[in-house]
Amino acid sequence: MRAIAASIDLVDSDADLAQQADYILSIVPPHDAEATAQRIISALTNAPARTEPLYYLDLNAISPRLARSINTLFQPLGDHVRFVDGGIIGGPPTCQDPQHPENGWSRPSIPMSGRWDVSESPVAGPELAQTLHARHIGPNVGAASGLKMCFAALHKGFTALAVESFTTAHRLGVLGELKTELAETGSKAGQMAQGLVKMPPKAYRWVREMEEIDETFAEDGGFENERIFAAVARLYDTIATGTELGGEITEKRKRGQTVDDVAECMSEGLEQRKARKTA
Repeated sequence: MRAIAASIDLVDSDADLAQQADYILSIVPPHDAEATAQRIISALTNAPARTEPLYYLDLNAISPRLARSINTLFQPLGDHVRFVDGGIIGGPPTCQDPQHPENGWSRPSIPMSGRWDVSESPVAGPELAQTLHARHIGPNVGAASGLKMCFAALHKGFTALAVESFTTAHRLGVLGELKTELAETGSKAGQMAQGLVKMPPKAYRWVREMEEIDETFAEDGGFENERIFAAVARLYDTIATGTELGGEITEKRKRGQTVDDVAECMSEGLEQRKARKTA
């Protein structure tokens, strides 16, 4: 339905997509990234050879290790498929002036890495790179995914800290005082905590993303023993499966539209979990 609403033409099969497209952008929940790549590989394996190479842009929130693994899956196809590692940093495109869209849009950044630079493709490559706000940051698959993981860790990791801090303050009866202290000190934590109200509809997707960050920091960062983001993943799983916040849909918000209500929902969910354990 979203594709239709966006006036995107749909094809009947993966085989049609693999034959007709010059570029495929894989943007799916992290746990579907490898399966999505495998679908395209299967379609190409059983199809006539393409006259022009297909660029496969993996823009998913995955670890460098998984990005490298997916790149390896494509290697038997040779240069008929050009794998590009990428990541989306920032929110969805937003028109800066809805009354005058020609004045421009704010767009997320899309770093890309690997052997192939999309901007050098003869098939409208420069135009695509400009439209996507993409930049090639290096020749190594995993670099762009790693950059995405490090960026997401700071923002979504902070949101996780804010969830625990505001919920605990609520349960102690000092949430109002905490908000006052943050406002009076001009703390950026108070500003960033507003990300709490945007988080609930995304919590279920962030579980696997936090696991991918944990894998990144362990394997590429060297933090094998710390595994902080494994705990963050469990927190988002609690939000997604153990509170009313997990049922939120972006277009139909009901709960968690204020910091106070996020804390209230979390407290309710934690009490229900405690009750189940003691039952």
